[in-house]
Amino acid sequence: MSTKLSRLYGMDIFTDSGKFIGNAQDFIVDLEGGEVSRVLIEPLPNGKDDAKKALREKSILYANVKSVEDVIVVSKGPAVSQH
Repeated sequence: MSTKLSRLYGMDIFTDSGKFIGNAQDFIVDLEGGEVSRVLIEPLPNGKDDAKKALREKSILYANVKSVEDVIVVSKGPAVSQH
């Protein structure tokens, strides 16, 4: 299955237990594999250290995406819980 990446921007993201995580703000794409590897719930910052932190705390592995319909459903959210 394929879809345009632009369709996913701004979509609500929920865990499979119904917890709202945020909105899809940006994506990391594996150009060699031609696949999305991460969904970011905040835009990726410019600084190297800030970008690493955002990838750890404010992104979701695309492998954890279970469904993309009207919302994005994931099996688990970012490693650090949202407040």
